[in-house]
Amino acid sequence: MADVKTLRARLSQKPIVVAPGIYDPFTALVATQAGFATLYLSGAAIAYTRLGRPDIGLVSMTEVAATLALIRDRVDAHLVVDADTGYGNALNVIRTVRQFEQAGANAIQLEDQDFPKRCGHLDGKALIPADEMCAKIRAAVDARHSRETLIVARTDAVAVEGFDRAIERAARYREAGADLLFVEAPKTRDDLARVVSALGGTLPLMANMVEGGKTPPLSAAELEAIGFALVIFPGGIVRALGRMASEYYGSLAAHGTTEPFRARMLDFDGLNELIGTPEMLALGKRYDWQK
Repeated sequence: MADVKTLRARLSQKPIVVAPGIYDPFTALVATQAGFATLYLSGAAIAYTRLGRPDIGLVSMTEVAATLALIRDRVDAHLVVDADTGYGNALNVIRTVRQFEQAGANAIQLEDQDFPKRCGHLDGKALIPADEMCAKIRAAVDARHSRETLIVARTDAVAVEGFDRAIERAARYREAGADLLFVEAPKTRDDLARVVSALGGTLPLMANMVEGGKTPPLSAAELEAIGFALVIFPGGIVRALGRMASEYYGSLAAHGTTEPFRARMLDFDGLNELIGTPEMLALGKRYDWQK
């Protein structure tokens, strides 16, 4: 692992764990080269890039598992994986946890939404009963092979039932066996602090920073000071690349050449260096039976 500590151990220590969003082995590689030891495999980012669609529950369990396996083959970072609702009932959760753990997940996030599912920062969400979510969490804990595979319990109740009910749900999910709690989309800095006041001290807490979302953007240092152990930036890479891609294609369409954009690009050698082409070619020579 990039970090020799288990993710459970790392979350119990400072500084706060910052996990950038990724959606494929390439973004995972670039993120680890930037120094990140924990990454967040975002279901939203997979929907945006693999389907060109919004985060409304269109991505399947097998698509995420396949993506996860490819990422694990490329990087050694801790991987926190968005499993949406577990893709069904408690029996589906069991299969999801087993598949994701086998594919290399270090933490698996489950949420208490019902269908139609929505991104946590979109309106129109619905919830399953808290009792049903607790059953899913127990199923997830029972299904994992290793205690070091963390189960992250997310509640979307702030937008549906209100802040106090969200805290009540999160407390129940803690009692059901979750290892990490995630109250999605608090609306103010004070609400973020109230999450920590109500739930902190027993399990690590997770925050989600979405550019333009419902939660005010705070830095990792600010969130650490409040009391969070983990912060994710799930879709930021897609928003960054979306803007750059629009500008790149616009420039190419206008000029008929990539030359005006070259200063903002890697060249052929630069990309090959980033992805490790020289190392792969050298490895191939070790097995060259004709030499």
